[in-house]
Amino acid sequence: MSKSLAKQTIPFILLLMAAIGSVFIPSMQNFDDGGKIYNGADIAWIMTATALVFLMTPGLAFFYGGMVHRKNVLSTMIKSVVAAGIVTVLWVVVGFSLCFGDSVNGIIGNPLTFLFFKGVSSGAPWAGAPTIPLTLFSIFQLMFAIITPGLVVGAVAGRIRFTSYITFIALFMLFVYAPLAHWSWHPGGFLFKMGALDFAGGTVVHISAGCAALAGALVLKRRRAHLENTEVPPANIPYVLIGTGLLWFGWFGFNAGSALGANSLAVSAFMTTNVAAGAAGLAWMFFDVIRGKKPSVLGFCIGAVVGLVAITPGAGFVAIPQSIFIGFIAAIISNIVAHKMTNSRIDDTLDVFACHGVGGMVGMLLTGIFATKTVNGAGADGLFYGNPEFFFTQFKAMAVAVVYSFTVSFLIFKLINLIQPIRVSTEEEELGLDASQHNEKYMQGTLLVTKDGITTEENAL
Repeated sequence: MSKSLAKQTIPFILLLMAAIGSVFIPSMQNFDDGGKIYNGADIAWIMTATALVFLMTPGLAFFYGGMVHRKNVLSTMIKSVVAAGIVTVLWVVVGFSLCFGDSVNGIIGNPLTFLFFKGVSSGAPWAGAPTIPLTLFSIFQLMFAIITPGLVVGAVAGRIRFTSYITFIALFMLFVYAPLAHWSWHPGGFLFKMGALDFAGGTVVHISAGCAALAGALVLKRRRAHLENTEVPPANIPYVLIGTGLLWFGWFGFNAGSALGANSLAVSAFMTTNVAAGAAGLAWMFFDVIRGKKPSVLGFCIGAVVGLVAITPGAGFVAIPQSIFIGFIAAIISNIVAHKMTNSRIDDTLDVFACHGVGGMVGMLLTGIFATKTVNGAGADGLFYGNPEFFFTQFKAMAVAVVYSFTVSFLIFKLINLIQPIRVSTEEEELGLDASQHNEKYMQGTLLVTKDGITTEENAL
């Protein structure tokens, strides 16, 4: 067997080992609450929210796929969607344990706590979600883990090998996402105990993905089009609009579902999510107009997503009126950063760092300013309400997440590059990753093309 073929069989062998190992895990009776603990309304809402969050992954695929060159549409979309397979298997085997297993010095969960989902179905509810089954809590959290590595795709689109990105998803899940989730959301996690608040994933999801995106862009270096300052036309702007709608829709589950119950806090988080997105979409679009551009579909869509990112850490801690300010400020800052990076030597293809990384940072800091116990008694009062100490707590948590996620992600990309070339060849990049990595095309078959009054049949590109 050649060395290349041996490497190609590794993912299959690992999956085979997981499949065989799962056979020997004993089945246990579901936890019996005696009709006293579980709440039917809470279960129904969190199941709905879980489905909404999952919908964000194909939504993200449309969002990214519509913005890249048409020769890279499919390769970009599948890199987001394939995470649903990789992360789900890892989650059952060890991921849930690393995130929410018994805390090991506040750093990571014990991998043996829920190994192969042992004891999840039969276990008592999670302390922070006492009215729903532990299994449902785990599935809800799984959806967050799925979409996070999918966010990184936008920064490295058009130049990373598919097999290399699959490896990245697995390593990122184990060594970046899981520790951050444990630190932020487990009662024993050191950021949680420090008093940092992250309602639905400002650090765990968006800062981690944004900083990983920056690391990936640096390791993979610039595309040929970026070096030549060639404008890359988006393949399908309606795809971007569809993706934005699906993301916005799914984000209601993302944020409101993080209340972990059908209650007034979920309603408040639902509204802050919508308001921040709307304000940010308008702010981005209007700011572009001030800078001499025309109002665009892309501008509103990108701005709305930035607003959704920025409100995520504080959705259940800030009041509805202040969410307008959060969306507005986040959109302006991210817009400026994206513009600066476009003219820099860093090739973040779809501005993932500017939108998710910077948006997440702004959201964490503004949560430190506008959080109030009148919205959530389990939270804290922020700087705006006379508590500067909490603002500095948020700043420290943000800094930890930025440094850790960037450093470890950079090392992961470098490690993968040592094992196999992480970047496609110049010829493959020129041909497009749809064809070179997947032997597929965004548009199949032939097209009727009319030039100078003459109609001919040509192969679709």
